[in-house]
Amino acid sequence: MNLPLDGVAGLDPRWSRRVTVKAGVVGDGVERTWHVLDNGVTDPVGTLLCVHGNPTWSYIWRRVLAEAPPGWRVVAPDQLGMGFSQRLSSPRTLSQRVDDLSSLTAALGITGPVVTLAHDWGGAVSLGWAVAHASQVTGIVLSNTAIALPAGTSGPSLIRLADTPGLRELACVRTTGFIHATLATSRPALSREVREALLRPYGSADLRRAIGDFVADIPFAPGHPTRPVVDDIARRLSSLDVPALLLWGPRDPVFGEAYLDDLRRRLPRADVHRFAQASHLVMEDEPSYAATVWRWVTRPRVALASPGRERPQLWAALDDRADDDAPAVVEVGGRSVSWRVFHRRVAEVAAGLIAHGVAPGDRVGLLVPPSADLALAVYAVWRAGAVIVVADKGLGVRGMGRALRSARVDHLIGTAEGLAAAKAMRLHPPGLRIGAAAPYRLLGAALSLADLARAGRDHLGVLPEPSADDECAVVFTSGATGPAKGVVYRHRQLRAQVALIRATYGLTESDRIVAAFAPFALYGPALGIGSAVPDMDVTAPGSLTAVKLAEAVAAVDATVVFASPAALRNVLATQDELTAEHRKALWKVRLLMSAGAPVPVALLQSLGGILPAAHKHTPYGMTEVLPVTDISEQQINEAGAGDGVCVGRPLPGVTVRVVPLSPLGVADGEMTAAPSIVGEICVRAEHVKDRYDALWVTEQAASRDAGWHRTGDVGHFDDQSRLWVEGRLVHVITTSRGVVTPVEVENRAEALASVRQAAAVGVGPAGAQMLVLIVVPDEPQRGPLADVPMATALRDVAGIDAAAFLVRDELPVDIRHQSKIDRQALAVWATDVLAGGRP
Repeated sequence: MNLPLDGVAGLDPRWSRRVTVKAGVVGDGVERTWHVLDNGVTDPVGTLLCVHGNPTWSYIWRRVLAEAPPGWRVVAPDQLGMGFSQRLSSPRTLSQRVDDLSSLTAALGITGPVVTLAHDWGGAVSLGWAVAHASQVTGIVLSNTAIALPAGTSGPSLIRLADTPGLRELACVRTTGFIHATLATSRPALSREVREALLRPYGSADLRRAIGDFVADIPFAPGHPTRPVVDDIARRLSSLDVPALLLWGPRDPVFGEAYLDDLRRRLPRADVHRFAQASHLVMEDEPSYAATVWRWVTRPRVALASPGRERPQLWAALDDRADDDAPAVVEVGGRSVSWRVFHRRVAEVAAGLIAHGVAPGDRVGLLVPPSADLALAVYAVWRAGAVIVVADKGLGVRGMGRALRSARVDHLIGTAEGLAAAKAMRLHPPGLRIGAAAPYRLLGAALSLADLARAGRDHLGVLPEPSADDECAVVFTSGATGPAKGVVYRHRQLRAQVALIRATYGLTESDRIVAAFAPFALYGPALGIGSAVPDMDVTAPGSLTAVKLAEAVAAVDATVVFASPAALRNVLATQDELTAEHRKALWKVRLLMSAGAPVPVALLQSLGGILPAAHKHTPYGMTEVLPVTDISEQQINEAGAGDGVCVGRPLPGVTVRVVPLSPLGVADGEMTAAPSIVGEICVRAEHVKDRYDALWVTEQAASRDAGWHRTGDVGHFDDQSRLWVEGRLVHVITTSRGVVTPVEVENRAEALASVRQAAAVGVGPAGAQMLVLIVVPDEPQRGPLADVPMATALRDVAGIDAAAFLVRDELPVDIRHQSKIDRQALAVWATDVLAGGRP
């Protein structure tokens, strides 16, 4: 066969070679000719062996070849009958293809170390080769493939359709239908040049014969002759003790989430990254695919950080207060559960979970709003040695579904509303569905928490004691700057967090907390303090009124309140509804904490009339590490006005540095704590998250400085070592005169009495962006352009040239906190307005 590879988009013809090889043990000993892409590195430090699937060819690995680092050999063969390899007179089975590949690698002198890279049904061939050459293999990388049919599935629908009698010949051989259907899965659509390149080896029915043969060899039925071969490779895979990386396109209609879940169970220590927008041909859909492969293959081996000293279990306070009849968890307008009852019920439900098959390390999705039931579910799951997965409804139904699917939950606990949402999200975990308050059989829940407690009374033996290094939680970021990310915590990290919070705020058993902020609704039992959940939707902070806050404080005689800025604004707005009794209860609060978004000092000062005895604090942190710093109202006043929001000094045991920004807004300098240098904020502490879940690439970027977490926030230190936050790295404006951070400009604009809110965004290409200032005026204006008096006032206070001043009735904010401004959406809107679009 001719090799017309000159002019093929992205393919260097110097990589192309033909190799004649005699088939090995399983084969018939006949010589056959392979086409191979090989960068020809001699004496390599390692070899990347790339195996394509059906109906592609080695062309899909062109970027991996092009980006190979020095010293690495890349070999990407066309499987026999495919691409530009020799066409066959009869079909090849999986066992023959594994043997064929072994014969080829021997002929090419590949002896190791080898990392395998495979896609589609090339995954089975590559894994068959890997388990047969275990001594040579140092890693495996897989993308949208399978080694078995996951339980409850019958195989990819597109391939099953193509395997229909009569249709296989028509779709796979006589026409290019199967190829076109595969190429059509790409998101975004493939370019014409790439489509033509992928079709090039398959211009006639004779050249497409192996495509149909490949489909016929897939063992859908139990009696298929290839099924024992697949089962044997799958069984032997568990003994292949090498690092693994799973790079996945979750929009794939061929190999969906069930196939990724199956591989994650077979390779429990594998690194995983889901490219959220990619489909089946993930290496085509995701531009960074090749760079990601090489980053993983050549990654340095970093020693794990020291876990620090051992701390008590998360439920230690429950054990300490097991005989206490004081309230542990109170729902305002609902139940009140004592420490004695809560301790007993946690143990019973934990034993019930174990009796019904929940194993240590299983992931349990919780679709329960903050309540006594949620607290019970959280601590029972932990007590059973399992892992909680919490995705609150502030993410929206689509966001929750995406989050819980990415976290691969094994079981679900939900209210009726939560379980109905799970159905709407098409979330089908393989294990238990448990109703929080009732079985909810119509929603698939055969058990309730009460049922588990009754079952657990008969199994109250010795409950497991998770180690400090066992995983205990997957929680999700707010999604304010992109899809919500799963954040994994181990027991030692949450224990360190609880200890730091207790020490920082001087919490004792005599304290009680009103948790009007979703994360802290779960911490009362671990802190050993009684907690009350206000009569509000904790995922909608603005639903907290002054009366509801006062009622929650009175319910537990609270001394501490934790609420987001959005919740506190509404408390202020509704304070006229308070009675004398309400105010008397609020006067006993000694500590107010507020977090989730920047907290203006004016807001804290305004709360003095409602909470006159409360010391007001604003901890700074994020889902990945909270708290990092803390600052009181008094300290904010002492710091005065500055460029950004002063968040105080790092807490004991926490180290903070900044990485300076380049003129293009890239944090690529050396870490420093020197004053007045603006950069990305980095944190090191015992309670920093373990990793991002199924987001290996994101985790590598955030932890590329060993032992540090890059927060994505930007800021600087002042000359008294106080940290000032100036916004998010993705919101930095890169003008021709230098970098501008948004918060400093917004603070100046909001100093005007005529401005309620402000947002500074960049419009245009990086390095030459124009600053646009968008404000919500105190008095409505005809927009979107600010009138002359408003524009003049803003120009005088902004302290920087702005290309335009725009007005809106409101600024978009995140769903969870209702406080974080969506500057990316505003930048798109401003670009459209300035281009003449309709506002």
